[in-house]
Amino acid sequence: MARSVPVLASKFITLLLLSSFATILVTGDQGHEFVRSLDRKLLGLKKEKLSHFKLYWHDILTGQNPSAVQVVPPPSNTSRTAFGLVRMIDNPLTLGPEMSSKLVGRAQGFYAQASQQDIGLLMAMNFAFIEGKYNGSTITVLGKNAVFSTVREMPVIGGSGLFRFARGYVQARTHKLDMTTGDATVEYNVYVFHY
Repeated sequence: MARSVPVLASKFITLLLLSSFATILVTGDQGHEFVRSLDRKLLGLKKEKLSHFKLYWHDILTGQNPSAVQVVPPPSNTSRTAFGLVRMIDNPLTLGPEMSSKLVGRAQGFYAQASQQDIGLLMAMNFAFIEGKYNGSTITVLGKNAVFSTVREMPVIGGSGLFRFARGYVQARTHKLDMTTGDATVEYNVYVFHY
């Protein structure tokens, strides 16, 4: 009988330690908690809405003031796709396809030739708005742009200002491309959920 008490006590202590450990994992250490649930109203978030923006993106490689500059050239032994090329951009975003159209923002970031088989760009850019209530707000786009496809789709992965917690996608269609200079005008339709 005396022998069964220590065995029973050790099983009880083991069970007690395991349940305490499980409780700590589930509830967290109250003295060092770094995650908590929030009511979205505390952040001023109201009802989520879906917005559509139609913009024209101007990639200007030539002239006195280009908006896209090469920062990494493709290796000399690269394929015909210029795999490895990287350009930083500060491209105008306008309401219409002409450069004289109203400027509403800038596409700032970079694109890189990320495909060895075709012209497939990795696009990483913020649409930084300067117009109206959207002034100072951004929409962030990150994805593959298969340049010679009629319509390319890339995800919206976030934003700032009026586009905090943004998600959605963009569709890009080439409006004009000068094969000699590389200058291009692309129509962007942005579909974004935001608060």
